[in-house]
Amino acid sequence: MKILITTTGDDLQSEVDPRFGRCQYLLLVDTDSMDFQAFPNPYLNEGRGVGALAAQFVLQQGVKTLLTGACGPNAYAVLSAGGVGVITGVSGIVSEVIERFKAGEFRVDDKPSVQSHWGARPGIGDNSVSES
Repeated sequence: MKILITTTGDDLQSEVDPRFGRCQYLLLVDTDSMDFQAFPNPYLNEGRGVGALAAQFVLQQGVKTLLTGACGPNAYAVLSAGGVGVITGVSGIVSEVIERFKAGEFRVDDKPSVQSHWGARPGIGDNSVSES
């Protein structure tokens, strides 16, 4: 099965990144062979809408499940509509998380885990004003 995990690095020994849209890497993993491919998040430094953009990227990879720390409503809507199961609250080393996933320790969420713009850079989507 192909899954995608948000990570802080580009290998199976990396930590799960707690953010979806602003994660450092998106790690595509075949849970049967443990082959993987790491993609630097192309939307990491974008302004708004990164969750939905990252969700579109996930859909293009043909995965069945996304594992991450948190997922907001816009990304969740795109992923759910595309048939991708979203599992949030995930943390730890990626290789260990995969083993836990294979053992059935996680359940697919039935709603987003955070509000819009959670995990955004300061000043992005939070109505704050930056002082220069």
